[in-house]
Amino acid sequence: MNTIIQKVRNIGISAHIDSGKTTLTERFLYLTKKIHRIHEVKGKDGIGATMDSMELEKERGITIASAATYCQWKDHEINIIDTPGHVDFTIEVERALRVLDGAILVLCSVGGVQSQSITVDQQMKRYQVPCIAFINKCDRNGADPFRVIDQLKEKLNHNAVAIQIPIGLEADLDGIIDLISMKAIYFDGEFGDIIRTDEIPNSLLETAIEKREELVDAASIFSDELTEAAIEEVEIPDQLLLDAIRQGTLKRELTPVVMGSAYKNKGIQLILDAATQFLPSPMEVDNVALNIDDNEAPFTLTGKKEDPLVALAFKLEDGQYGQLTYIRVYQGKLMKGDSCINVRTGKKIKIGRIVQMHADQMEDVEKIEAGYIGALFGVDCVSGDTFVSPGLNLSMTSMHIPDPVISLSIKPKDNASESNMAKALNRFTKEDPTFTTFVSNETGETIISGMGELHLEVYVERMRREYKTEIVTGEPSVAYRETITRLTEFDYIHKKQTGGAGQFGRIAGFMEPISDDNFVFENKVTGGAIPTQYISACEKGFLSCLSKGPFMKYPVTGIKITINDGASHSVDSSEMAFQAAARGAFLQAYFKAQPVLHEPIMKVVVETPDEFQGNVMGSLNQRRGMIIGSHDMGQITAIEAQVPLAEMFGYSTIIRSMTQGKAQFTMEFSSYKQVPKSVLEEIEKKIKTGT
Repeated sequence: MNTIIQKVRNIGISAHIDSGKTTLTERFLYLTKKIHRIHEVKGKDGIGATMDSMELEKERGITIASAATYCQWKDHEINIIDTPGHVDFTIEVERALRVLDGAILVLCSVGGVQSQSITVDQQMKRYQVPCIAFINKCDRNGADPFRVIDQLKEKLNHNAVAIQIPIGLEADLDGIIDLISMKAIYFDGEFGDIIRTDEIPNSLLETAIEKREELVDAASIFSDELTEAAIEEVEIPDQLLLDAIRQGTLKRELTPVVMGSAYKNKGIQLILDAATQFLPSPMEVDNVALNIDDNEAPFTLTGKKEDPLVALAFKLEDGQYGQLTYIRVYQGKLMKGDSCINVRTGKKIKIGRIVQMHADQMEDVEKIEAGYIGALFGVDCVSGDTFVSPGLNLSMTSMHIPDPVISLSIKPKDNASESNMAKALNRFTKEDPTFTTFVSNETGETIISGMGELHLEVYVERMRREYKTEIVTGEPSVAYRETITRLTEFDYIHKKQTGGAGQFGRIAGFMEPISDDNFVFENKVTGGAIPTQYISACEKGFLSCLSKGPFMKYPVTGIKITINDGASHSVDSSEMAFQAAARGAFLQAYFKAQPVLHEPIMKVVVETPDEFQGNVMGSLNQRRGMIIGSHDMGQITAIEAQVPLAEMFGYSTIIRSMTQGKAQFTMEFSSYKQVPKSVLEEIEKKIKTGT
């Protein structure tokens, strides 16, 4: 880690499935001497690509076991980071993108901008991640990189400009013309690792000059010096052009486009050059933490290694030596033997072993400084925890974690699966705070809860694959909630006389609805009507009624209970008596307070080709959806709606068949709203019949 911080790049590789992301990473690792032999993704040597050490690569786009790998290129250090593919994993995506400073958007020269390319581009846009585009597979039949550049402009609104053009296409792909140095570059040797520079072939000279003029035009917006040189038609120094392109890329107002073929080893070194030349170093990105002491107000970090520590645990992994925590240091440094504070728990942590990762290999290091990525062993934390120097109270992610909105019962098929299932659940709940699990008191079933159907599906699949656990799943169920709508008083006496000491307790007060989802208990008892030692018993009694409301047997939220009077008996009163009195008082007032049922409403965004727009809107209306708006993105229309979660089960299959597989949708929790009367009657019927 002797590289100076300006020479560090933290980048992610994002792409539509099957655009050659893993192949590209494999070539990067070979050319930077991290591996000494190339293994193909579908290779016949039985080894497979270095980054593919797990089956789940298919779901997550890039191997989970290689959350971060690093390599040296010329005098730069490049950290390559796994970017999760699913928007459903809101928290995961957010954290991975937070750790990136720049990205390479990989596109297929035949497929062009595909649905997943649009999704990853929107994620990068949301988090303002600068990127370069790589048009891969220029050796394929039907390759047309200039058509893909047009799609980048039309579909993704990128100011895309080629900094290279290919020498030949399809089977005739020979090399690359670099429009900055105006040289032809050929890649000799079995793996293209011998670079040969030559003059541009005459047949391509005219095209190269024309494309270079387009490049200078696009870049001159970002440099007055370059504009002057272009107007005066003097020789433009390479460095002047490079600096202007870099300025545009960092502002996300220019996307340099490189091209080649990862599989045929053509152009890979030039992508590494472009990543180091145009993507930002950690010092060129504004990283903001939240000040917990100041109501989560934004706090800009300096990024200097001399300042107090601020670091983020962005990914956890269960390795053979225990929990491995991937960490990005934003400010200060993390030294072996140091102590720091976990902001979420407030506990002090001693740093033991620090490693740098390369796929599933690792090497020990003494420290991680600001701007770098590494991993820690033996630290008890969850994904998204922030580590700081004592005295700081900053968090890299907001402490608010949305409540799960969907549940599913799971049970193992046999005894062997049972212990594996427990291990898997323990790990997944640590990794993802939006995934929770509990055992139902009534049925004894294990219930898993999460943010959507796909969210739970992926975890069940991971249990099958990674933990060899055979699981039977129940029907998904929605997390309904009960609440009251009006203020109601109660005055309840609990009296029981059996041989010996009896039970006596009187509680009076009122319950009322409140706007947030919490339970609030207020004690306004005066003159010792209820002795102080029994007040907490009253609160406990009320709390015990909340997990299962009397109305529809769902949790009760948004309620405030105030007690203002009562009575006790010197012999017969006890904690137990007052707990029972509180339960009686709750039941006495609850139905008079006109309870209602609330259901989770999801924000659904469907991206569909224009021709299916009417059908998609109709399908959302049928599902009690409220269309909020739609906007055009080229030939694609994005429709935003609010739809009850209960109506969204199985929607992915329906939308696929309705749009010939061309539409895609994302869904995230929005709010809780009252269930309409007609739907309430259906839910009541289901509860009565037990279906």
